Amino acid sequence: MTLLEGFLWLALNIYHEGRSEPQIGQLAIAHVTLNRANEQNISIKDVIHQPRQFHWINKKSYLPDNIPAFLQSMQSALIALHSNDFTHGATYFHRKDKAPKWASHLTYLQDYGSHKFYR
Repeated sequence: MTLLEGFLWLALNIYHEGRSEPQIGQLAIAHVTLNRANEQNISIKDVIHQPRQFHWINKKSYLPDNIPAFLQSMQSALIALHSNDFTHGATYFHRKDKAPKWASHLTYLQDYGSHKFYR
């Protein structure tokens, strides 16, 4: 996988998982994706395509329909690739209004935007 392809997959994940988030929330989503890729020593694309990890991957089209939001997601991806991980190694997140069973088995770290982050 090329660097450009990894960047595109990261931007798409930010867009589909957090396009309505403030930039801090988008960066946190990006760092979760990057942390998983680094921890598992796999590509960003492979992280995103793991079964039952990101709901948007099962959609018929990955193409963004909100161009300004996608441009913001691309900016967040670029910033995340050039910044330190402020999430303290977060590898999971979920919306605050959800309570998935898997979260009880992880260490809660902090909220960013409308998501809770865990390791």
